[in-house]
Amino acid sequence: MANKFYITTPIYYVNASPHIGHSYTNIAADTLARHMRKSLGKDNVWFLTGTDEHGQKIQKAADESGLSPQQFVDKVVTQFKDLWQKLNISNDDFIRTTEKRHIQTVTRALEIAYAKGDIYQAQYEGWYCVPCENFCTETQVQVEDKTCPDCNRPIDKISETNYFFKLSNYQDWLIKHIESNPGFIRPQIRENEVLSFLKLNKLTDLCISRPKERLNWGIPLPFSPEHVTYVWFDALINYISAVGSFDNSGRYVSKWWDKDTQVVHLIGKDILRHHAVYWPIMLHALGIELPKEMVVFAHGWWMMGQDKMSKSRGNVVAPLDMADKYGIDTYRYFLLRDVPFGLDGNFSEESIIKRFNSDLANDLGNLVYRTLTMIEKYFQGQIPGLVALDEQGKNILASIKALPKESGDLLSLNFSFSLSLERIWNSIAMANKYVEETKPWNLAKENKIDELKSFIRLLVEVIRASGDEIDPFMPQTAVSIKEQFGKKEIKKGNPLFPRIDTKSKPNSRLPAGR
Repeated sequence: MANKFYITTPIYYVNASPHIGHSYTNIAADTLARHMRKSLGKDNVWFLTGTDEHGQKIQKAADESGLSPQQFVDKVVTQFKDLWQKLNISNDDFIRTTEKRHIQTVTRALEIAYAKGDIYQAQYEGWYCVPCENFCTETQVQVEDKTCPDCNRPIDKISETNYFFKLSNYQDWLIKHIESNPGFIRPQIRENEVLSFLKLNKLTDLCISRPKERLNWGIPLPFSPEHVTYVWFDALINYISAVGSFDNSGRYVSKWWDKDTQVVHLIGKDILRHHAVYWPIMLHALGIELPKEMVVFAHGWWMMGQDKMSKSRGNVVAPLDMADKYGIDTYRYFLLRDVPFGLDGNFSEESIIKRFNSDLANDLGNLVYRTLTMIEKYFQGQIPGLVALDEQGKNILASIKALPKESGDLLSLNFSFSLSLERIWNSIAMANKYVEETKPWNLAKENKIDELKSFIRLLVEVIRASGDEIDPFMPQTAVSIKEQFGKKEIKKGNPLFPRIDTKSKPNSRLPAGR
């Protein structure tokens, strides 16, 4: 088991504002980072996110806005940084591909690959999609209307001299690596997808340059000043440029990239091939050993009806709108609870409200508030001690003692955010059922003080244990729970999650502070 943990998100393209898909990946990564800090210590966890700022789409967007490319990316990148701060994202670093440290690492990587003979010059003639920044083969092109197979937008036929990286030299090595390292690509369906692609197709070498006469916004090739680096060869390097560097001999050195570190790349499934094919081959070609516990996890998409949520379709939802309306922790909880990580999900405000009223208001919020009220009523705000428990109480106590390992393993070993939360909510449900069946008000009437003390203290222990485990998912809620349940006495606040009245104004703005 690795004793260090390095987790990354994709670096997001800054040709437009961030949407729910971006926030989904970052909230998942943040939850894992927070959880691992609890188990490994904060000094042994590194969480990286950032922005991808080169390429033809950026240059086009900058031209349309009347700004230089650098002015344009400087303006848009603040939207991402502000969003992560507002969504309580605890990243340790934020990498920009326009930063000096990144440009130096990309330049050195190009020099090393070129010196090894893994990069060569050749003439390219074929189809090119500007929105996807991708070349398309004749067999991929939708012939009748000459559109891109991925985004269905028009493509251009071009002919130019470029530089190519020898992906094809490493195809057999990559197949062997994937088969020898189960779990390198997750979930299993994505590993099957990549292996099937590799075994049924011959890899074509990757074009890694663009001529400056067509695109001048990029990192210049050190061996050809007339060319800039293709955005994907540039972008993928961020995972190592942020945490290390090449020494004079060309050896990559990093605290966060060694045999003692688990490296996790969280990505959307639409960029799986770049991360599961291009990236490991690039690392191997550069002489950088892949960590034994390296994982590329490709999650699903958020859909609006039958369509993927995307900027190009114009059906995106702004994360801050949802967080402002329903609360940051509610938004975080919904994204991680409603759909198993790895599958596609369907986004709607009706689904958020349903989760809010059921899981957060009825279950957690109700348990917290009714327990605080009973402590206030029966023990003047002083948390009672545990005297003795009945059989049902003992079962609940055993459940919460097992909770950290069971919910933690689901999270860190399986990336099962939804199941981890479900396990926490099982304990909450047991406690709520205990209240209904025990009827503490009858214990008070019958003056069964010891039983009442034990009953209420057990509820407190369930709330404390649940609060500890939801901390990575819902950090503000966890803090609120700790503030209300002190070591010896309570400090009762407002209900954590007052129910949303769906009959009057289901889409009205809700009280702030959740």
